[in-house]
Amino acid sequence: MAHIITSLSDLEALYGEVNKASLLKEADRLVPEYRVLIEASPFAALATRGPEGLDCSPRGDGPGFVRIRDDKTLLLPDRRGNNRIDSLRNIVQDPSVALLFLIPGIGETLRVNGRAMISVEPSLLESFAVDGKAPKSVVVITIETVFFQCARAILRSELWNPARHVPRESLPSAGQILAALTNNEAGGEAYDKALPERQRTTLY
Repeated sequence: MAHIITSLSDLEALYGEVNKASLLKEADRLVPEYRVLIEASPFAALATRGPEGLDCSPRGDGPGFVRIRDDKTLLLPDRRGNNRIDSLRNIVQDPSVALLFLIPGIGETLRVNGRAMISVEPSLLESFAVDGKAPKSVVVITIETVFFQCARAILRSELWNPARHVPRESLPSAGQILAALTNNEAGGEAYDKALPERQRTTLY
C-alpha cells in the first residue's frame, strides 16, 4: 500500500495547484454560453447514487432534449428504456445528480451537478410528448454547479473521428451477450433480428 494515495494532502501535493481558469469557469447557474451548449447537445450521461450504489445512465434525443426552464433549472424527460429505473430509484432516495453533456464533433463537454426530483405533473409530461407519446416522468434538476470540461479526453480518444469507428460486427451483439449470460434462455439470433424494428417502434 506504499504507493496508494490515501489523503487529500498527498493528492494535492502530487497534482499541484489548480489552474486558475479551471476555477473561474465554474458557475452556480446557467450563463448564456452554457445555455447554448445544452441546447446543442443530443446526449448526456446521468449519474446518481443511492443506498444500493451508484448508477450512470445514457440519455439522448434531439438537440436540446434537456429543456432549460430557467438559469437554475433543467428538465429531463424520462424516455422509454429498459424499465430498470435505476436512476429514478436513486433520485427518490438521494437527490444528488450529475450530468455530462456531449455535442457531436465538439471537444468540450459540459458538467452539471445538482439536486433532482421526479415530476409527473400532467401538463409537464404532455409538453414533452413526441408522436403523441408523453414520458412517464420528468426529472427536474436544480443546478448547484455548472462548468465546461476541456477537450483533452475527447481529443485523446478521437471519439468523433469516423476513421476510428468500430464495426458493429466486430463486437458481441446484444443477443449474443444475453445468450451467454442466460445459458441461451434469452437473446440469440432471433433477438438480434427483431431488435432494430423493436427499437424503432419503441423509441418513445
